[in-house]
Amino acid sequence: MVGAGIYVTTGTVIKNLAGPSAILSYLFAGLAAMLSALCYAEFGAHVPKAGSAYSYIFVTLGEVWGFMVGWNVILEQILGTASVARAWSGSMDTLFNGAIRNGTITAVGSLGESNWHSDYPDFLAFGVCIVSFAFVATSAKVTLRFNNIITLLNVLVLAFIIIAGFCFADVKHWIDPAEGGFFPYGISGTFSGAAACFFAYIGFEGIATSAEEATNPAKSIPIASIGGVTVVTLFYVLICTSLTLVVPYSDVDISAPYPQAFATRGVYWIQYIIAIGTLFGISTSLLGSAFSLPRSVYSMASDGLLFRFLSNVNERTQTPVAAIAVFGLLSGLMAMLFEMETLVEFLSIGTLFAYTIVAFSVIVLRYMPVTKCQFKLRTEEPDAEVDEVSSESASEKHNIVRSKSHDDFGRLRQSLRNIPVLRQFDPGNAAILATTFMVCCMLGLAAIIVFGMENLSNRDWWAVTLLVFFSTCVVFFYMVIVAHEQNSAFLTFQTPLVPLLPSASMFINIILMMKLGSLTWMRLGIWMAVGMYAMFILKLVN
Repeated sequence: MVGAGIYVTTGTVIKNLAGPSAILSYLFAGLAAMLSALCYAEFGAHVPKAGSAYSYIFVTLGEVWGFMVGWNVILEQILGTASVARAWSGSMDTLFNGAIRNGTITAVGSLGESNWHSDYPDFLAFGVCIVSFAFVATSAKVTLRFNNIITLLNVLVLAFIIIAGFCFADVKHWIDPAEGGFFPYGISGTFSGAAACFFAYIGFEGIATSAEEATNPAKSIPIASIGGVTVVTLFYVLICTSLTLVVPYSDVDISAPYPQAFATRGVYWIQYIIAIGTLFGISTSLLGSAFSLPRSVYSMASDGLLFRFLSNVNERTQTPVAAIAVFGLLSGLMAMLFEMETLVEFLSIGTLFAYTIVAFSVIVLRYMPVTKCQFKLRTEEPDAEVDEVSSESASEKHNIVRSKSHDDFGRLRQSLRNIPVLRQFDPGNAAILATTFMVCCMLGLAAIIVFGMENLSNRDWWAVTLLVFFSTCVVFFYMVIVAHEQNSAFLTFQTPLVPLLPSASMFINIILMMKLGSLTWMRLGIWMAVGMYAMFILKLVN
């Protein structure tokens, strides 16, 4: 997580969207990430498989929704790798005062101004992307050991930036009205900043993607997911605080915020340390994305939702080489042809969509009878007919469900059994329908809040009426969910305060998605259409 997002996105968020209140933007985005991490942690403990969100949705909601989320996860990881490679190239170009960009335009020519592609082909980003995937193809252990080293160096540099920033801090940059104060763009700008800087948190699902390679996923996945987001949020808030206290928000340089901030205070030697740390941080993000992508592709290909050859694992390296080659090339091409800002927005909406469906699935799973779960579960009492070898193999897997399930899971609570209509539903079905309707009402409520804030401020009758209507519907369907018995059979980590926390996660993610531009929604629609068409063709062939 601590990579391109914090080094590259922070400058844009502070200068163009939120000002010093970017600190709150990172806190808000961190809250959204934490809620999603809790949901991922529950599924990561239940379903210790490669594929992350795809695997969770596949076993909970079925093949079609599983494909939609998996296709978005692949998009997220392709764009994550491409955007980080682009950031790596941009950071290197900054060290050479733009010589790489200018030289490329002189030698090859410009691609022209467009909202759909970059103004020049970034061959350095393409090369860095290919090298990263080639490195990942060698071995998972080699990749992670190298990544651990540069991550440690990156954290040391971040700590140095924070300490140095507080040494040059000036509180007047927050409180002086002449400099815009703490909220120069208002609360709306703070929320827009949260939507943009959410990119900086993308990466924690890489923990869940690697669950199949964990020794004790039921324990380590929740600890790593929740602990990772907590530590990273603390780092982001401190480093953003440091930057906004060093220089006024209007003087922040978008392309190189930290080096230029210290340069304006006359401390030029610090910028070289920061430049090295930037490359370290971006390299960790690059390897993390390149590591996760082929594992998601492998999982979908193994289930027959992508071409089978993509699931072939090399005997020597124990990595899906074909998946790495195909999607590594695609990531490289996107890094070469698309601008950083375009990649980040496209990446954010695909990721938020996947996070929303995961939160939805947590509620569905919690109110689903054990008999309807599609997990291949093993009970606490081993089968007496299983031979010694099979028992030894099975012992490596963790029991995730109690041996005796509760017959009331998914049914109305005992005291509410006489409620008309609801008592007619089969166990679990009413909760699924209520969750679906609640999400639809959340969409309407979020639209009113995001696009009708001015009308609400003016107390226009129609805006207030819609706000009250959608709010009431959300509360009503939430209460319908709560009226049912939760499935408490699972022995592994469970998200606390269900359905409250997953519902909050969905609502926050929906608001963040609506803060993104219409062109980003259009790109997502095109990507989903291509994916559904490919799935249809694949099913016909098979």
